[in-house]
Amino acid sequence: MDVCLIQTLILFCSLICCFWADTSSNKSTPNIIIILMDDMGWGDLGVFGQPSKETPNLDSMAAQGMLFPNFYAANPLCSPSRASLLTGRLPVRNGFYTTNAHARNAYTPQEIVGGISKDEILLPQVLKKKGYVSKIIGKWHLGHSAHHLPLEHGFDEWFGAPNCHFGPYNSSDRPNVPVYNNSQMVGRYYEEFGIDKKTGESNLTQIYLEEGLDFIFHQNMAQRPFFLYWAADATHAPVYASKRFLGKSQRGRYGDAVMELDYSVGQMLAWLRALGIDKDTFVFFTSDNGAAVMSGPKQSGSNGPFLCGKETTFEGGMREPAIAWWPGHIPAGTVSQQLGTVMDLFSTSLSVAGLSVPDDRLIDGLDLSPVLHNNTLINRPIFYYRGNEMMAVRVGPYKAHYWTWSNSWEEFNQHCLSLVERSPLLSILLSPPAEYPALPLLLSILLSPSC
Repeated sequence: MDVCLIQTLILFCSLICCFWADTSSNKSTPNIIIILMDDMGWGDLGVFGQPSKETPNLDSMAAQGMLFPNFYAANPLCSPSRASLLTGRLPVRNGFYTTNAHARNAYTPQEIVGGISKDEILLPQVLKKKGYVSKIIGKWHLGHSAHHLPLEHGFDEWFGAPNCHFGPYNSSDRPNVPVYNNSQMVGRYYEEFGIDKKTGESNLTQIYLEEGLDFIFHQNMAQRPFFLYWAADATHAPVYASKRFLGKSQRGRYGDAVMELDYSVGQMLAWLRALGIDKDTFVFFTSDNGAAVMSGPKQSGSNGPFLCGKETTFEGGMREPAIAWWPGHIPAGTVSQQLGTVMDLFSTSLSVAGLSVPDDRLIDGLDLSPVLHNNTLINRPIFYYRGNEMMAVRVGPYKAHYWTWSNSWEEFNQHCLSLVERSPLLSILLSPPAEYPALPLLLSILLSPSC
């Protein structure tokens, strides 16, 4: 299905739905769509100040819904953040953390046989109580062994891959990452599902878009409430885009990928309107962690004014773009200063569905329904974890850094000693005279701002 055909179908359905929109909607049980980007930064959207202004659909989504400038990942890395979104729990509770090295991040590359615990309750498992049909499209990243795959954890359908699109690999030593249609492997990255690392060309985002539109259409026709978890990974290095978008962005290949994802979001929202179910569908857009600036300027995005990026607990690593959209329910054009986190999507989605969170475990995510409907503020902290170490905490406008890297105390002290030996001023600041007791506090503010 090409782009022109998609647009034609949307126009056709718009005309048809004028006559039967009232019968096609499922007002009592809203649909839920979570759109999760991969390594997309806070500063990649026009609405957050990106100078290129190449995200018109996401900017429009924000104008029609609610923008969250203070929204966070649960971890600055793919796997633990995704596990937290689907469980509503911090990585140190849901098992996606490590203890074999101080503050070492945990994720599930192709070599690791572990994955999401069978004891965790995922969002689609709870939604089944209300008859929801759930589908994940794109990157799973919570384990690639059979018993860790999405259909074993509440999802009814899946099109995508268990891991990221790294490769290509030598199949005799290490096979390329498989792509699944439900429980059936239908090919592999760089083989049946091509990615040209030299040119950046791949049709994967278009395939994911078509899968999403098809799922929405069929669930609506069947009058079933649905949960769609759309997790495209085009902005994760090596970035890719389809031929139509390659070379279009002022920002290079990464910008091409962003433009195609922006287009895809616009097509999904237009599809909801065409089917007459936009007012019956809660949509939330965000990212799993900050832009991967260590991948270089041609393979990564922008974290705006914030320090560092992916794999760090500075703001650039964990503060994410976030937009909520639900016409007729969320006031258009609103900006919420609420501190939010991907874990809140678990509790909020269940609230939207009229369900309660599991009561047999601690749930870290909050129900943001009062924020969405009334733009109220809920007082809560944000915890910044890396591995099993809490690196920082934010309360209101204040952020305290306990660790700013993963080094040991010995390395930290040795580094400080080295700095002191080279800087008499720093020596004074660390060991101030009695008449200037506030100097260490001033130093901590200067070196560790909420950035």
